[in-house]
Amino acid sequence: MDAGCQRVLEYLTEVEEVAEDVLTTKQQIVDLDTKRNRNREALNALKTEISDSEKVKVCFGSMFIKFSKSKTKEMIHKDQEQLDKEINDLRKALKAKVNCLNEMQGKPELRGYNLSPLSTDEIKGINSLLKR
Repeated sequence: MDAGCQRVLEYLTEVEEVAEDVLTTKQQIVDLDTKRNRNREALNALKTEISDSEKVKVCFGSMFIKFSKSKTKEMIHKDQEQLDKEINDLRKALKAKVNCLNEMQGKPELRGYNLSPLSTDEIKGINSLLKR
């Protein structure tokens, strides 16, 4: 193979690796979001449970363990916070990976892709200004 063909093959390999990394990150976000939804369902089930018992059975892997409702809710809330943090970190990393892929392919950077939502404090500030 001549040098030109070798360089094209290396370029395509690099682009394919970055594209695969983007797809892997997207799949991780989907998997974590699915877990977050299951946790949300579990919290809702704990709220609407009719029985008066103070303990609930929680599944860990292939076994069930009895925990108090308050301890179970606390564990699920902590897990939710961790999942939210991981998902946000992956989404930030995904933006950089997609921009890198676009740059490698010679495409322009996505416009509006680096936008982020307003924080709770910012929304409260805007609402207080609008009420005046």
